[in-house]
Amino acid sequence: MTILVAYDGSDDAKEAIAYAGTLLKGQETVVLSVWERLALASIRGSAGMIAPVDTTAEDEAVRAATKELAEQGALLAVQAGLDATPRWESDSPAVWSTIVDVANELDATLIVTGTRGMGGVKSLLLGSTSDRVLHHAGRPVLIVPAKEGEKAEE
Repeated sequence: MTILVAYDGSDDAKEAIAYAGTLLKGQETVVLSVWERLALASIRGSAGMIAPVDTTAEDEAVRAATKELAEQGALLAVQAGLDATPRWESDSPAVWSTIVDVANELDATLIVTGTRGMGGVKSLLLGSTSDRVLHHAGRPVLIVPAKEGEKAEE
């Protein structure tokens, strides 16, 4: 039984790891951190950087940061009682699809993810990684909600 936990460093992701540790203590777990390549392109575009740029140093920094994030999540998972190893993907077309792809590759028994607690109009306009994972995974998904009082306001 392999559990896949999506980890982005947010409080919601930390809560998901803690809950998974309580529920699934001792289970083999892969903690996955994903960097969406379009996020960096978006940042460049909004900064007016449209011309081609050598991104070798940037790419290496993104890989290192994504790796460090996954290692941080795996450490939290071990502290929560899971048998965890880190995994990172730093060139993802979309976070949700990478989570689904890695779950398929691992034949994960369960995917665990947090949620930002978005509701109403924000959720409709922005969509949700956890919602997309739930609807495309083809396997059980545990979505751990934000703690009461920490939910994002509409």
